Amino acid sequence: MTISTQIGGLVYLITLLLVRNNSPRYRLKRFTTFSLLYLITTILFVPIIAPIFGREKIKKFEYVEARTFMTDLMNRNYVRPELNTSLQKIATGLDKKYPGIKLVYLDANFPFINKFPLLPHLSHSDGKKIDISLIYTDENGKLTNKKPSISGYGVYEGPKPSEYNQIEKCLDKGKWQYDFPRYLTFGIINSELTFSEKATKDLIQEILKQPSTGKLFIEPHLKTRLNMKNQRIRFHGCQAVRHDDHIHFQLK
Repeated sequence: MTISTQIGGLVYLITLLLVRNNSPRYRLKRFTTFSLLYLITTILFVPIIAPIFGREKIKKFEYVEARTFMTDLMNRNYVRPELNTSLQKIATGLDKKYPGIKLVYLDANFPFINKFPLLPHLSHSDGKKIDISLIYTDENGKLTNKKPSISGYGVYEGPKPSEYNQIEKCLDKGKWQYDFPRYLTFGIINSELTFSEKATKDLIQEILKQPSTGKLFIEPHLKTRLNMKNQRIRFHGCQAVRHDDHIHFQLK
């Protein structure tokens, strides 16, 4: 629980102190007590304490939303204030080009403590990083906010036969984790969706417009396919996981 939510382990320890083994129906009482304490802590206390560590919840507004409510429930939706500001500007710019299309975020950071790992990510530990979903069209060719997996991860826009295959190179080096997010979809849905090259490219351009943007990670074949040459678009390395199911960007 600590690994997945940062605060869950502490809340569970408090629950153990409040509900003893010798109390009637202690398992049910522990579950109920833990659930209530966790929700109260997540909703009321964590947002108040997080600014002490230089972080705040991602601000929800008309053009920004989480892919799944579990991201917020598990406290994986905290960023530095300057990243929050960038997200608002990126989403507003995207909506001007494509009315109704939202910036859909995936994992960001935990609320407390630099270098506390947000697994399975290697670098989401300082409030400066966030993953953003790609953009898709529906069966009628219209842009949509739907995504091809429940979590937003694990359904790839892989390299075409004529494109450079970095995934194959990393797997050949024995980096088995590179393809691991395929097991983190929590369900594949909306199989009719098609990757929108134009809208995703415009989203990336909105990200790169922000003066605070430091680096942006996507797979090399997508960088080539979208004809993007900005030096801030980098390859993340074989020690990470593949980035053709989402965009990662971070502050300077």
